[in-house]
Amino acid sequence: MPPAIQPVLAARHSPLAFAAQPVTPTDRAALLEAARWAASSFNEQPWRLVYGDRHEDPAAHQRILDVLLPGNQRWAARAPLLLVSCALRTFTRTGHDNLHAWHDVGAAVAQLSVEATGRGLVVHQMGGIDRAAARHALSVPDDFDIVAGIAVGHPGDPAALDPDLAARQAQPRQRRPAESVFFAGRFPA
Repeated sequence: MPPAIQPVLAARHSPLAFAAQPVTPTDRAALLEAARWAASSFNEQPWRLVYGDRHEDPAAHQRILDVLLPGNQRWAARAPLLLVSCALRTFTRTGHDNLHAWHDVGAAVAQLSVEATGRGLVVHQMGGIDRAAARHALSVPDDFDIVAGIAVGHPGDPAALDPDLAARQAQPRQRRPAESVFFAGRFPA
């Protein structure tokens, strides 16, 4: 039996069903603040998040939705808050490559996700994004990588999803066994 972890971490999941209920400006600000306080290499804070709130700025929400791949658009359209995460590829102080930028973006989004879970919201990250279209549509500067799309909202009713998506969401959450991902001292032979 694995050890108990903080309930907010155990509760985090990536659903496909989102309720129509808006994410409040207060909750959105708290999610972004949680991301802002993530640790990063040399305190570079290489993450940038472009967001679109369907209730406050439907055009921005649609711009982000439009750059998601069609399989993600099917369900993400219902999420009231969409984001795209970006990573600055170089250190601002030195101009050298920041090989940790994507890691640091992941840390920021993980903190956003935990904050969201603690507030009763759900987050689903997506690699299925048209990066070239996103760069153009969201005016992302050339020195940034586009990392992922992110859908945020209140949990929705899976019955409102297309049957194949509802079945996908109904699958039990799974993780690899601990012994297959954690190694004391070195990889096993």
